[in-house]
Amino acid sequence: MITTNPGLQVLQNKLNLSKKELILEIELNGKMKFEHLMNTIYNQLGICHRVLSANVEYVNGYSFGTVQLYINVNSEDYQQLEFYLNKNKLLSTTVEYICRKYS
Repeated sequence: MITTNPGLQVLQNKLNLSKKELILEIELNGKMKFEHLMNTIYNQLGICHRVLSANVEYVNGYSFGTVQLYINVNSEDYQQLEFYLNKNKLLSTTVEYICRKYS
């Protein structure tokens, strides 16, 4: 009898999820340090990102300002990121990024 590995099936399904290119703007309001936020997004949530712009000021060790990130994520990863930002009371807005590729 041949059985399939359920972990492999989940991995295959996850690989087939469509990804979207998004620009995410996060407002830093002193609740979390900028470096900690970037570390968490990459290391804990596993989301690769590029910082497009950052206007961050440090006051008594707290980060204030805005950060724009370019991310390429599937809907499940984005929901985890959105939950994390809401849980930590960080305001965010998202713009879907569409890049035309010319041949």
